[in-house]
Amino acid sequence: MSSHREAPEISSDPLADNTDVYAFVSPDRPDTVTLIANFVPLEDPAGGPNFFEFGDDVLYEIHVDNDGDGHADISYQFRFTTTIADPNTFLYNTGQITSLDSPNWNRRQFACVTRVEHASNESKVLGENLACPPCNIGPLSTPNYAQLAAEAVHELGHDRTVFTGQRAEGFYVDLGAIFDLADLRPFQNLHVGSTMPASGGINATKAKNVHSIALRVPKDELACGGRCPSDVDDPHAVIGVWSTASRQRSRVYEKDGTVTNSGPWVQISRLGNPLINEVIIPIGQKDRWNGQYPADDSQFASNYSNPELSGLLPVLYPGVFPNLAKLDASGKPRTDIIAILLTGIPSGIIPGFQNYTGSTQADLLRLNMAIPPTRHKPSNLGLIGMDPAGFPNGRRVFDDVTTIELRALAGATYPLVDKSYTPDAAAGEITQGLTSSNTDLTAENTVHYLRRFPYLGTPHSGFYNPGDNTPAPDLDQAPWGPPATGDGATEGGANTKVLAGGAAALGAAGAIAAVARQRGTGHAEAAAATGATGAAGAAGLDADGC
Repeated sequence: MSSHREAPEISSDPLADNTDVYAFVSPDRPDTVTLIANFVPLEDPAGGPNFFEFGDDVLYEIHVDNDGDGHADISYQFRFTTTIADPNTFLYNTGQITSLDSPNWNRRQFACVTRVEHASNESKVLGENLACPPCNIGPLSTPNYAQLAAEAVHELGHDRTVFTGQRAEGFYVDLGAIFDLADLRPFQNLHVGSTMPASGGINATKAKNVHSIALRVPKDELACGGRCPSDVDDPHAVIGVWSTASRQRSRVYEKDGTVTNSGPWVQISRLGNPLINEVIIPIGQKDRWNGQYPADDSQFASNYSNPELSGLLPVLYPGVFPNLAKLDASGKPRTDIIAILLTGIPSGIIPGFQNYTGSTQADLLRLNMAIPPTRHKPSNLGLIGMDPAGFPNGRRVFDDVTTIELRALAGATYPLVDKSYTPDAAAGEITQGLTSSNTDLTAENTVHYLRRFPYLGTPHSGFYNPGDNTPAPDLDQAPWGPPATGDGATEGGANTKVLAGGAAALGAAGAIAAVARQRGTGHAEAAAATGATGAAGAAGLDADGC
């Protein structure tokens, strides 16, 4: 998963486990940015009798750094309060829940949203007693769930909108294969330990739910100086986003079942870029990483410059990654990974694109707010799929971040810092063999991404799970995101000819050059690579303070 149960300590605390963070220019409101933080991993829809909810004793926060120092300039805090109408029944609901104030709903939850300006140490409550929706129980209890969810979308004033509640899991990954010695089913016939034929991937999160905090705010509210530039190359157009969960330091359990929390808040979970604590940070540092601020991430930089998975791929797939093996043996630091994940990509590397926040190495989900949403055939491969509106420029709900990062770790992006390097053909072909079922009009047991806020789909019903949820609920329009096959999609299947034969692959450099051509912002030759000195020299281009 992007960050589901990714560290020893947080794996036993699901209510505080930050699973995914998304940040993107809202496709239907391009003057705004949508920020989403998900918690409570791998929710089984049939999760009664208590079902799932946020923790009343957890402080949830979404942070924004708009001056590149790795510290929060703006934080949005979310606290929850749970009420029980009738403590003498075991039932979550005693009849149909047809509205958020239904007397039949026994266990309800309410949100309070606070905005904090750190420079002035000012905080303002934006909304309180905001009703969350129930979990999607089934047709007898929640017969019109989409309407309940719509009622839980609250306006906070000044063009701010919030939703806090259950959603369908939007992240897709073949967990079973990837954590079985980095097996990639479409190419597992080439794995050193495999006798299995190549096959398509299996989405381990296909019928799971999650709890989402979604906030839509004007761009100007997030920008340094209070005004978002329209120039893509303006450093003030870029923000860094991450989310955290904190608990109070002391917890006392009583024999009567009550629990008392006290003391200062201690951060126990965080997430910016996807898959970092999952596959970049080693197990002995994972719990520590969860408690740190992004400004202090230089202590983990060696894990980015010498990523373990990059060294494992040539060993696990003999003969498939010869150039990557040589690069790994050379000891050269992976400055491309450092740029993509810790500093952002400076202006001048890719014509018409940058998401650089300065030389401070910090795990931030960087979003250039001046880059508009891609409206025609968006690619779930983001920037390496010729779509500059996608990851690593922020992250949309449908972006295939697993495939993107696998290709980068395999060397597909190294020509951005060393134009003499030729990626292995495999680097441009790696895939987990999945397309998101959330965008597939024919997929069974799935629901679709929404074209409107909060963009993640209607939760899977507990009654129908794990059966066939077709037709999926809330299908009033085509799903948001690329189609399951065709232009812009991550292809699955048993495509090993390019890997085995060594034919030239498009790779990241060629794809990014195509982005430049698509946007009409520069020459393909400049987009392909800049050489090792280009990225190093760009390190001095720190974003100015406000």
